[in-house]
Amino acid sequence: MNPDFEALLIYLKEARGFDFTGYKRSSLMRRVDRRMSQVNIVEYSDYLDYLQVHPDEFTALFNTILINVTGFFRDPDAWSALSREVLPHVLNEHDGPFRVWSAGCASGEEAYTLAIVLAEILGLEKFRDRVKIYATDVDEEGLAHARQATYSDRDLQSVPHELIERYFESTAGRYTFRKDLRRSVIFGRNDLVQDAPISRIDLLVCRNTLMYFNAETQTRVLSRFHFALASGGVLFLGKAEMLLSHATLFTPIDLKRRMFRKVARTVVNGNGYLSEPPQPAQRTELFGLDRLRSEAFLASPVAQIVVTVDGLVALTNRHAETLFGVASRDIGRPFRDLDLSYRPVELRGYIEQAQVERRVVKVDSVELTTAPGETLFLNIQINPLVDSDAGLLGVVIIFQDMTAARRLQDELEHANRQLETAYEELQSTNEELETTNEELQSTVEELETTNEELQSTNEELETMNEELQSTNDELQSINDELRERTAELNDTNSFMEAILTSLQAGVVVLNREMQILVWNRRAEDLWGLRSDEAVGQHFLNIDIGLSTAQLRPPIRDVLSGRSAREETEQSAVNRRGRTVRLRIACSPLTSGSAGVIGVILVMELSGDSRPAAPTAAAAEPP
Repeated sequence: MNPDFEALLIYLKEARGFDFTGYKRSSLMRRVDRRMSQVNIVEYSDYLDYLQVHPDEFTALFNTILINVTGFFRDPDAWSALSREVLPHVLNEHDGPFRVWSAGCASGEEAYTLAIVLAEILGLEKFRDRVKIYATDVDEEGLAHARQATYSDRDLQSVPHELIERYFESTAGRYTFRKDLRRSVIFGRNDLVQDAPISRIDLLVCRNTLMYFNAETQTRVLSRFHFALASGGVLFLGKAEMLLSHATLFTPIDLKRRMFRKVARTVVNGNGYLSEPPQPAQRTELFGLDRLRSEAFLASPVAQIVVTVDGLVALTNRHAETLFGVASRDIGRPFRDLDLSYRPVELRGYIEQAQVERRVVKVDSVELTTAPGETLFLNIQINPLVDSDAGLLGVVIIFQDMTAARRLQDELEHANRQLETAYEELQSTNEELETTNEELQSTVEELETTNEELQSTNEELETMNEELQSTNDELQSINDELRERTAELNDTNSFMEAILTSLQAGVVVLNREMQILVWNRRAEDLWGLRSDEAVGQHFLNIDIGLSTAQLRPPIRDVLSGRSAREETEQSAVNRRGRTVRLRIACSPLTSGSAGVIGVILVMELSGDSRPAAPTAAAAEPP
């Protein structure tokens, strides 16, 4: 056991009231380790310090530990058996209110599943009148979600379509449980380990919750469940919870589907059952009683000898005469003169004790060897005889033959020893089987827990997938917007191209490094250089019929900001080899924040270079 981890659990209990000390350490440590890895902490002691500094971390830790994996009609076969085979009988046994407890309800799907099942069996009207469902959990966030009773299409995948239409209302793509039935479901916080259970419950549903607790905590929780259930109440557990070692509390109804019935505890009254004493029968006067009593005494199967207060033999019956060899001639003789008075046991002292103390004296397990060599075992009882005035009359010595009982006792002891040996062997085998079963149960619970974690991970991956899908939708929207902007830019470029093409002057745009950015159609006509050949070239390095070097000073003046506009005239040779006169204007290309970012050169033929209009004579044919 890791002391740092135990210290962390104690801190959680003292600081926030969550007692995780009864949880299984393997799964609990795995969940805590997972949260620690998310905040890049390795040691439990460091994580305890982190919790003390960051109070908001408690919520994230509890959400990691409390695996709220649930669903509607989880394990459909078990729910079908509950609704078809168990609940109809339980409901018939209870005419009044029917109380249900959903312990560990998470986000409420299980509680609403119970409501649907009971409403299907009873009908909506009787359900509203009779049923109360108490749904509890320790996770406040899960309870808040459950109280809203709103679920998505994915949450209702396991619910038949006709039940969705009957019990849910659709709003904005989400489904809300019917409000009139929702009033029968009451949600509240309850810690199964610490808080008192809800009482007088007819059906208790606690599925896949006990498997997180250790054996001691499970026993304590199951004892509370036994108290919570009414007589004949039903306990419905999850797939991994067997209750094989709690047969005194619950008996299985359907072990495969984990449904159990409460076993009533019988309280035995220490005084036993009291009954009225029988009324004495009315006495009738009888005749010949002395002879009847005498014959009854003589015929008694128990050997008896009556001795007077003076120590004389007064009466003996036939069985005493046969057993001890006394005869009618011994009547009237002192009892001390008989061999019976001291053999097989000294009786004179016991007779005196009975007479003095006026109480019954018993001598048990006296061995008597008869003539054939057989040994008898006798219990001797000496009863004092008193008259109506409490005067002592004598004693009666009763010899009870316990030989058969002694033999049975010996046989019983022998059988008990054999049974004890067999029981010890059986107990050893049972303990081995119990140990094996607990190991298997633990393995099943670990597998179930791992499955829950895998399912939780799958849900997390599903959430991430949905987030990625959302991001993809956003990127798609951005891409559509970029496509629209590109189309607008193409339209703008086409418009600018149309403007530049329509100008009767050559337009050249340079950047600050004097590289050509724009070369319009009129420039192509003047110099015989296509736009794709010119764009990107250094303006001063191109070989055209224009002396670009003469333009360097005005271009630099404009780029430096020393001049807002420069104009110059220059002779050049166009692409037809004709010398022309050009007027060239240099204007700055500016941007609001960046200032001058380039130069715009506008080249126009001066007036004396323009071709003359054709004369009429020249226009007429010869």
